[in-house]
Amino acid sequence: MEEHGYKLEVSDPARDLLGNEGYDPTYGARPLRRVIQNRLQNVLASEILSGQFPEGSTIRVDCQHGEFTFEKA
Repeated sequence: MEEHGYKLEVSDPARDLLGNEGYDPTYGARPLRRVIQNRLQNVLASEILSGQFPEGSTIRVDCQHGEFTFEKA
């Protein structure tokens, strides 16, 4: 993302949601990578490709009602 000038700002509630969804008592934090890919990277990539965030944007990641939200900061 930095190569294209994007910056991410992740709110504390979004970090908490990532931690809760990405932690498993049996596997520890191993599932975290999958949560990041499925819940953040894929959605964010689609929004960038659709033109929602032009190159060089700062994107704020937050959450509402258990879902991640993305907005231009």
